[in-house]
Amino acid sequence: MNVTNSNILPNKSNDPLLLGLDELWRETLGNSSICIAVLDGQVDLSHPCFIGANLKAIDTVVSAKSAARFPIEHGTNVASIIFGTHKGTVRGIAPYCRGLSIPVFGSNADSSISCSQLDLARAISLAVQHGAHIINISGGQLDNTGQAEPLLADAIRLCAKNNVLIIAAAGNNGCECLHIPAALPSVLAVGAMDRQGSPLESSNWGKKYQVQGVLAPGQNILVATPGGETALRTGTSFATPIVSGIVALLLSIQLKQGLKINPSLIRQVILDTATGCGEESFSDCQRLLAGRINIIEALKKIKKGENMSEQRIEASQLLQVINNNSVPVSESIQPSGSGLSKPNESSMMKKEMSIVNPLAQSTQTQSFPGNSSIYASSGVFPSGGNGGCGCGGNNTPPSLAYVLGQIGYDFGTEARRDSFLQQSGKNTDLPTELLAYVENNPAQASGVIWTLNQDTTPIYAIQPLGPFATIGYDRLREFLKAQQEAEIERVSIPGVVSGKVTLLNGHTIPVLFPDVRGMYSWSTGALVNSLVEGLGEEDKEKKIQEIHNFLARVYYEIRNLGLSSQDRAINYAATNAFQVSQAYRSAIKDNMTLDTIGVERSPICRLGSDCWDVKLTFFNPSKRFEQARRVYRFTVDVSDIIPVSVGTVRDWHVY
Repeated sequence: MNVTNSNILPNKSNDPLLLGLDELWRETLGNSSICIAVLDGQVDLSHPCFIGANLKAIDTVVSAKSAARFPIEHGTNVASIIFGTHKGTVRGIAPYCRGLSIPVFGSNADSSISCSQLDLARAISLAVQHGAHIINISGGQLDNTGQAEPLLADAIRLCAKNNVLIIAAAGNNGCECLHIPAALPSVLAVGAMDRQGSPLESSNWGKKYQVQGVLAPGQNILVATPGGETALRTGTSFATPIVSGIVALLLSIQLKQGLKINPSLIRQVILDTATGCGEESFSDCQRLLAGRINIIEALKKIKKGENMSEQRIEASQLLQVINNNSVPVSESIQPSGSGLSKPNESSMMKKEMSIVNPLAQSTQTQSFPGNSSIYASSGVFPSGGNGGCGCGGNNTPPSLAYVLGQIGYDFGTEARRDSFLQQSGKNTDLPTELLAYVENNPAQASGVIWTLNQDTTPIYAIQPLGPFATIGYDRLREFLKAQQEAEIERVSIPGVVSGKVTLLNGHTIPVLFPDVRGMYSWSTGALVNSLVEGLGEEDKEKKIQEIHNFLARVYYEIRNLGLSSQDRAINYAATNAFQVSQAYRSAIKDNMTLDTIGVERSPICRLGSDCWDVKLTFFNPSKRFEQARRVYRFTVDVSDIIPVSVGTVRDWHVY
């Protein structure tokens, strides 16, 4: 519900940089239908400022590591800026919106704080799965290319497809430099400014930020800290949740007007109304990014209900830009350049300089220098503060997954690996040696951590369970052997995600309990041979190469973590598409090439089901304007562990 009762509004803001916030609050303090996911450290939900807040936690692979002091502090700081109730000591921007706390920052053995791009991609997928409309990321990885690793780029693409807005910190390195994910095209980047509206010396800037970034207050922000205390924090980590809260309130007003919420439209409104240099004298306008956030003008545009669709970047354009910018990078995402300072550090700010809401008095103030020693050299890091949020709960049901990839294995510890070496007398680091030993000793298969890999990166540990566990392990051995003999290239694994394991390299990944009914493998070569039958010998070799390229694109373009309903539908349709040779044979005969792969909620569904339509569109490159496009549509029900097709594959021409 929207909350507009003026009797519960906080005292009037005295912050000139948030002029218009009181007017925005008079319209709404948030709507429980709007969900904001905060990807950060864990949140101290026992803090008094969260009493009455609709803020819950989702368990992740880094939850245990997040229990350290610094990740919890950062998570609590960020969450309080958004969700602090107006009856408490810290008044949040959007206290009546729903919150999802998805921990991504954990404390490592060397006391550093980081998370990998894979962990961030997994958390983004979880946020989408749990219904988030806004994802707050007060962190990032310094990378001047502005390009993400494939799985993270795919997760960002998932958000663009589903109109979920990611708001991320620009970073606190104080340079013309970019952070991932803030620099990615569909993201709204946030820099920090001081009381006078000037960019903080530590706030990053760059050409990409000038078209997709805004400045928000980021100096001496009042926040909650673990243990029921408050403090002042400085950095882009704390400017970011201010923008997330404002966007959530604008979405709440859209609902109040009876409109469909549109986060990408709000993003464009924020950018269009931002206050740039104008006539004022400022030595370096690019440091203002697209400008300072302007609540009054943004509110005016939303209240008018103007049709701004022609001004906003459409999802297809965003996806095209993301596709063009999605290549692997060598390091993982890190915080946006400023980290948590240890409690005994001397980087204290003066208490009287607190200027932004919430308005309660702080008991402590602290800044977060970008070179803090508690950060590792690589990994996703907080952008100079703490964060959190939640739209699910610790008791939420385990997640369903349907994933494509290849089989690998790990031992978890040096002791486990040495045990296999000594018992087998073989070099079990080699797949052929391990397989020979396990085939003769099937019971040993359960002692190996079987993994599902994408591009050599383990993304799940596969652990067969129940009365058919033996069949599951047999299937995994068969898959690995067939991969080694080049008989298969991909496998599909459906199952339930719950728990986590740590690999030998120290990385933690979630456990996937598979359903053996849906464990399949396939070979591109076998499919190609079936498709070229009857095409004629003279151009068969060329056709074979075309089909190989075509199928490779199908796999790599749809690659994902298989968590959201949309991803599970795409993965199942891709697996099923390999069996529907008629569609491919028809496309090849017409000299057609795959153009797009899309997914949208299906109008064809059964009561209690979760159905999605996956559409494959083909076109003839040599007759782009003369020959009609061909569309094939699969309806997939993903409400069960193993997805199922609904109806037949439909196809039609598009002119």
